[in-house]
Amino acid sequence: MTDPFHTHIQSALANPNLQIALDANAEKRISARQVAFASLPEELPVMRRRAHTVRADVIANLDHYLEQFINRAQMNGVIVHRVVDATEANRVVLDITQCQSNRTIAKSKSMVSEEIALNPALEAAGYQVVETDLGEYIVQLRGEHPAHIITPAVHLRRSEVGQTFHDKLGIPLTDDIPTLTAVARRVLRQVFLDAGIGISGVNFGVAETGTYCLVTNEGNGRMVTTIPPVHIALMGMERLVPTLDDLALMLYLLPRSATGQKLSVYTSLIHSPRRVGELDGAQERHLIILDNGRTAMRNSPLAEALYCIRCGSCLNACPVFREIGGHAYVSKQGIGSPYPGPIGSVVSAGLFSQQEFGQLARASSLCGACMEACPVEINLPKLLLRVRAGGLNLTPQRANLNIPKPVSLGLRLFTWFAENGWRFTIAQKAAGIGSRLISPFSTWLRLPAFTGWGFSKDMPRPVVDRFRDRWRKSSRSNKLGHEIRIFENTIHSDPLRSFEKIPEGDRPLNSTHATLINSDNRPALITQFAEELTALGGKFYACTEADLGQHIQDLLSESGIHEIHAWDRAFFPPGLLEILVEGGIDIHHTPSPTLKAGLTGCLAGIAETGTLVLPGGPGHPLTASLLPEIHIAVLRSGDILATLPQVFKLGEVREAASISLITGPSRTADIEMTLTIGVHGPREVYVFCLV
Repeated sequence: MTDPFHTHIQSALANPNLQIALDANAEKRISARQVAFASLPEELPVMRRRAHTVRADVIANLDHYLEQFINRAQMNGVIVHRVVDATEANRVVLDITQCQSNRTIAKSKSMVSEEIALNPALEAAGYQVVETDLGEYIVQLRGEHPAHIITPAVHLRRSEVGQTFHDKLGIPLTDDIPTLTAVARRVLRQVFLDAGIGISGVNFGVAETGTYCLVTNEGNGRMVTTIPPVHIALMGMERLVPTLDDLALMLYLLPRSATGQKLSVYTSLIHSPRRVGELDGAQERHLIILDNGRTAMRNSPLAEALYCIRCGSCLNACPVFREIGGHAYVSKQGIGSPYPGPIGSVVSAGLFSQQEFGQLARASSLCGACMEACPVEINLPKLLLRVRAGGLNLTPQRANLNIPKPVSLGLRLFTWFAENGWRFTIAQKAAGIGSRLISPFSTWLRLPAFTGWGFSKDMPRPVVDRFRDRWRKSSRSNKLGHEIRIFENTIHSDPLRSFEKIPEGDRPLNSTHATLINSDNRPALITQFAEELTALGGKFYACTEADLGQHIQDLLSESGIHEIHAWDRAFFPPGLLEILVEGGIDIHHTPSPTLKAGLTGCLAGIAETGTLVLPGGPGHPLTASLLPEIHIAVLRSGDILATLPQVFKLGEVREAASISLITGPSRTADIEMTLTIGVHGPREVYVFCLV
């Protein structure tokens, strides 16, 4: 019987479009990641160690943090459901949806929903489930599963996407990416407005506040959590951090690792359902916390894999994933895993079945690139080896189930030769002679029929002389002996010195951080905010209160806009809205999908990322910064703070029903890694800073 795993690998290697797409994704992601990490407020190794410590603490004390998080979330008005497995999770979702007459569900990207096969369960019950992330929408139209944790359609070229839209949506055939993105925006906009239920994942839950955090770029995550009257959030039980300060740490690392951004376009902090007097936000919020094997995994040698924050950087770094893609990661029965790549090879075996998915751990060179890329320092090579050996609490008899019989026989034979020096020497010489004869013909002979070697490479030619023989000949040299003695004296002089821990108070700050923490340096903060916003495609204008009304009126006139959705006048400088009305602008205070511009104030700005901080609440709806194509924000220069942790200390951030951190215009790179501005959120962001 043909092994589905190897069949998928061969198919991937033979697909030129896939190879081009995977190479382009990896090159751009890795390059962007390196640039983004250069702007961290501390050295990357320091922040990675801190993040590892935080995640290790959460997993070690998971029961405590879960109890704290659930209690706080329930106090906030969130309805919390703890479920054991996929069956129970789907049943709870169906129970919630059956209370709604609306059969349309708008869904944001959620790996947990893929894990529990939620979409088929809802569709079988008669619901129309629409994926609203552009990449997820594309693969849903094609009847496929996501090929990457972050970029679901990474395996497709623009021509394939164009053909899919032509076949499924009836548009003229085109491979122009902005055109394809605009089509998706138009089609999905109506889904957001019609849906009675929004479903999303959760990136992080904050134990101290009961907050759950969603990180997106396109705006669909904000749409499904803001517009439908009912919101259902799906969260793996391990996705917690203790405090908002810890969340800030993770948000420094996650976007940089995932997409090479300092901060994703939209970071949503959700505390509670819509409150009295608010015009938007879900009236009912359900949070489903899933176990589905995580408890068993936590009590196994694979527990460290639960530290994962789902950034996908290990996939981009892995030389194997970069050749075979996500769809090649299948079970022995050919069932695809929702979690591909190095982390997926461990998580799939730990959560689902060691016997079915343990083979995925062999799709690794153990080069360590995945661990080097991981922002929380998960020792993935160690975990992959544990899976190969039967990494869960398996008996010795069952541990070998993950090893093919030819490989098992070969390992026993190798052990027999390696136990005796003479046998090992003879075997080495025989293997060297034989492999030199066979190597030129290895691919043609298909020798890898047993192990898979040679499907994409030839057997390497061994050197003529063994290392031991060459070392013995060279060791007769007095010069080499002298060099060895010097080397030995060097490494034994003070072997631990380079690993001494530097006291935190003595760690040097880089120049960027030194500038940022000087909050009294107001001009520098304004300049930095403006530079960061402009680099993201936003527009920045500094002006006085007296000139503000005329500047906004001029902008609206140039865009041909005569009516806007605006916050209440109490959140703007006195007389601003009156000036606009006198200039012929109609002001609306309720959400409308037909309005082209939204005018908002801001709670704060973040200089290091060019981010606007907007709280939801009575008189200042979040839809004003979400539904229109143009977002105009009024920011006071005195409200610009240096860093994200400073913003998280503001009382309003902890008290509002929901908070949106907006970093530039809506964007996506889901088609051929081509940046396209304006997906579901505004295409243009203008900030008028009052100085």
